[in-house]
Amino acid sequence: MPIADDFDIDDFVRRVLAEDLGAGGDVTSNATIAADARFSASINCREAIVVAGLDVAAAFFRTLDPEVQTKILVGDGQPAGAGTVLMRLDGKARAMLAAERSALNTLQHLSGVATLTRRYVDAIEGTSATLLDTRKTVPGLRVLDKYAARMGGAHNHRMRLDDGLLIKDNHVAVCGGVAPAVRAARAANVGLPVQVEVDRLDQIEPALAAGADRLLLDNMDVMTLKRAVSLVAGRVPLEASGGVNLDTIRGIAETGVDYISVGRLTQSAPAVDIGLDYTLRRSAE
Repeated sequence: MPIADDFDIDDFVRRVLAEDLGAGGDVTSNATIAADARFSASINCREAIVVAGLDVAAAFFRTLDPEVQTKILVGDGQPAGAGTVLMRLDGKARAMLAAERSALNTLQHLSGVATLTRRYVDAIEGTSATLLDTRKTVPGLRVLDKYAARMGGAHNHRMRLDDGLLIKDNHVAVCGGVAPAVRAARAANVGLPVQVEVDRLDQIEPALAAGADRLLLDNMDVMTLKRAVSLVAGRVPLEASGGVNLDTIRGIAETGVDYISVGRLTQSAPAVDIGLDYTLRRSAE
């Protein structure tokens, strides 16, 4: 599955490497490692994970050593147990050391997002609810974070503000109510379905009467969500959001909502433990 059609992986890698290498490059490796030294290496996971970002990690090594040999052994989106070798590499030692931290940082973060996401997906297995991510991503990593969420089994919500019309509570406050906000959005005729956030049951009928295509049920407890599902009775899709964690998501899913959005998938996922082990192979002839 591609990361995104318009994602420039080479530009991303160059910017991350520039941040790490600075103007002087890896002065430690240059001072201690012979210029012709070569390494064989393996990237290993040291805990059970769901993999995401191996192609991106490989790109860091290729950028500093175009002739490096890489072999990816586990596909993105696949589970890997502790001790699994994810990738093997063979190439110039200095280049590999210089690329190591940037490659691992990216791989650990993205696999962390995928691993946490899979836990949420597993928690609602057997229900009719679909897990969504949000725009609560690391600044500058939106495309990669959402890719990792997909690898974990979630579906992407809005990628940007221009690809989904979602009326939130502040929009409602400025417009003077749910119904005026929905009517204004429909009158704008931007060609997108109109979704509106409601946090009270008495906002549901005015929102639907004004033409809302989808409702975001914000910070409602399980009993209120059940009542909302009953009131809407399938007229529009329902998304639950707010206060969702691994302890609460199953009960939320069992209310009958269609979607559950979870910001912490990309906002709070811990990096997973992935390491790079080297073997000094030989010097170049």
